[in-house]
Amino acid sequence: MVKLRLKRCGRKQRAIYRIVAIDVRSRREGRDLRKVGFYDPIKNQTYLNVPAILDFLEKGAQPTETVHDIFKKAEFFKEFQVNKKKQSKSQKESKGG
Repeated sequence: MVKLRLKRCGRKQRAIYRIVAIDVRSRREGRDLRKVGFYDPIKNQTYLNVPAILDFLEKGAQPTETVHDIFKKAEFFKEFQVNKKKQSKSQKESKGG
């Protein structure tokens, strides 16, 4: 199973975190499948690679609680809902209904 979780980077007392897609059995600093964003709690900055995150979520990846909270703050799920609606409309139109 794949999870979207934080991977710690930076130096002592100045941590920044990468948001990565990683296998559940891997440790925190283990090899990730793909980097999909970063979060800097000191400067309160967030960067999300939305298409990559959507791709992993569609394939069944689960975000951890912390990553889920970061997504909420960044209003990611609003975009996710909009994209789902667009996809469902295009699928209905292609079926002819």
